Amino acid sequence: MSKPGKKRLTPFDMLLDIEERSLGHVAGRPEQIEAPGHWRGVGFRLGQRRLVSSFDEVMEILPLPAVTAVPGAQSWMLGVANVRGTLLPVVDLKQFLEGERTVVHEGQRVLVVRQGGGNVAVLIDELFGQRTFNDSHRADLPPGDAGRYSHFVSQAYRLADIDWGVFSMSTLTRTPEFRQATL
Repeated sequence: MSKPGKKRLTPFDMLLDIEERSLGHVAGRPEQIEAPGHWRGVGFRLGQRRLVSSFDEVMEILPLPAVTAVPGAQSWMLGVANVRGTLLPVVDLKQFLEGERTVVHEGQRVLVVRQGGGNVAVLIDELFGQRTFNDSHRADLPPGDAGRYSHFVSQAYRLADIDWGVFSMSTLTRTPEFRQATL
């Protein structure tokens, strides 16, 4: 029997109370914790270059979907793919930047990137997954990293004797040549 004057909680009210108390003690998921001087992104390879793009710019990582060619498109525009009912343009990023087609293999991945008017999937050579750097890993851009990459890579990190260029997907998707995929 409950004490007079004390309101009895329903099971739902008890669950709400537990949720409120538990949320008050959440330390935060790793991606929510911002440590000063730390930077994290998605590591990948294009040709011989190791690159990393911000998690803010890469919406999703998918296996290479079935692609339907689009007549009259640039050679680097592989076509469109139906991903969960949404048509995504699929671009061979290495061919766009270097003029050399990516060799497709089983397990190939695409990075889904947001752009004005909808998302786009960019084909990469190899996925390395999450990479974390701090200010002590900052490095000069590798010499000879000019050409097409210089427009998209403005900083670099060096970790375990490997240079990682920070590749700006947002700059890529705003580039007029990238946005004009027709011949």
